[in-house]
Amino acid sequence: MVFLSAKINLRIVSKKALLALGIAIFIPLISYFIVKGASDDAIDMPKRFFYDSVESKMQDGKKVDDTLWHSVNNITLTNQLGAQVSLNQLDGKVIVADFFFTHCPTICPKLTHNMEQLQASLKLNDNMKRLDTTFVQFLSFSVDPERDSSVALKKYGDRFGVNPDVWWLLTGPKKTIYDFALNELKLGLQDGEGVDSNFIHTQKIALLDKQHVVRGYYNGLDSASLSKLAQDIVFIMLEKDRHKKPEVFAEMHAIWPIFIVVIFAVIIFMLFNRKPKF
Repeated sequence: MVFLSAKINLRIVSKKALLALGIAIFIPLISYFIVKGASDDAIDMPKRFFYDSVESKMQDGKKVDDTLWHSVNNITLTNQLGAQVSLNQLDGKVIVADFFFTHCPTICPKLTHNMEQLQASLKLNDNMKRLDTTFVQFLSFSVDPERDSSVALKKYGDRFGVNPDVWWLLTGPKKTIYDFALNELKLGLQDGEGVDSNFIHTQKIALLDKQHVVRGYYNGLDSASLSKLAQDIVFIMLEKDRHKKPEVFAEMHAIWPIFIVVIFAVIIFMLFNRKPKF
């Protein structure tokens, strides 16, 4: 009688232990996927605009489309300090770009002033002096490079409080600048009034992510649009590379052998404690 009671108690304990092990193994996994699914849709991330191609591949036994988004081509120009600079120097940095010319009597001064306010709001001009310590780079391309020399750009930049560490005023071959504006940033498709390919004069500001993919166009003269730009810069900086395995998966991969050992232990435990047949 005592032996039978002990066996019953052992089975009760075994079932409780098995239940506890199951909870310990599966609840964290379920919780993770619930939180991940909710967080992925929690923020309305800036969309990508232009793609190069769409490739089909097999994932988890299903055919899925993988879009290859267009990353703008590299260009090399001269900044307001007379230095040769290129987009390749800005790998991993968010880019905010606009177009202007120094003797513009209309929208350019206001556009540059608003860019300076954005620069100040991100606290890039006082607290960060080295280029490699910043997370965003401002680029202002002169659309009249024949007259806008480096000296003219430096004078214009000093007038508006431009910090050359985080904000380049750029000049160079007109064809290079115009091709970049029209064919890479595709400003002609975004400006409601159209962009003159002979003389680009637009108030649009373009936002590029860390892979230099276009993520937005904003009216540089509109306060609400500029606020949206500032918000999107932060969102993109927090964005993870979609092709990079999340850290949590890397950690799960590292401890996966432990899960296998635990599962085998549970199976062995069940086999040794299963109800004998009479």
